Amino acid sequence: MADILEVKIKNLSKRFENLVVLDDITLDVKRAENLIVFGQSGTGKSVLLKCIIGLLKPDTGEIYIKDKNVLELGADELNKVRKNIGFLFQSAALYDSMSVRENLEFPLKKILNMPQNEINDKVLHTLELVSLEEAIDKMPSELSGGMRKRIGLARSIITDPQLMLYDEPTTGLDPITSKEISELILNLQKQLKMTSIVVTHDLICADIIADRAIFLREGKIAFEGIIDELTSSNDAFLKNFFSTKLIKE
Repeated sequence: MADILEVKIKNLSKRFENLVVLDDITLDVKRAENLIVFGQSGTGKSVLLKCIIGLLKPDTGEIYIKDKNVLELGADELNKVRKNIGFLFQSAALYDSMSVRENLEFPLKKILNMPQNEINDKVLHTLELVSLEEAIDKMPSELSGGMRKRIGLARSIITDPQLMLYDEPTTGLDPITSKEISELILNLQKQLKMTSIVVTHDLICADIIADRAIFLREGKIAFEGIIDELTSSNDAFLKNFFSTKLIKE
């Protein structure tokens, strides 16, 4: 089995004009750990993920994945690192003009250049992992929100990533479906031995998934620890944030 990836972030900062969204962030994500990233809207959570994967370039700092500073890599080297990273967007980012089968085949052809017989087996196996084998020939428009999330997750893991980045994986789902998706994420992480970073507002999701959590506030890490410590903190800001979430959910 390939080495499980760990992520080391050192003194990372990013601003958009006069707005500082990440302010000297230093963070280590351990191998096979599930790290939750909390924070109010606009506090840099998604920006952090995009910097890690190289979709955004920070103003200062370093990001190490498997001992390589991704900010110093050329396009070819960065693409090699990205082959080991899965990214699940809020929308699940499926191609609406492609069937489920074609959506899952796409990264295997484009990224791994696998022969068709291996692709067929891999698609079926991955759909079995998310319990949606029967959806293989459906179009995304025929799927429920929870099914789209499952297929989006299947496409994210089909290349066997060692690091998974999730941006609000349960947004727009009812509490029961949110719980199901969160448990699926946890089970897949255990089966595939992945390191995961999960941006979420969903306490149901976080409580199921998290090994550890951070809270971003005004561009800085305002808290780091386990979920129970975070949600029971005496800090007035955190108490207000999580009491509001609990009332809404």
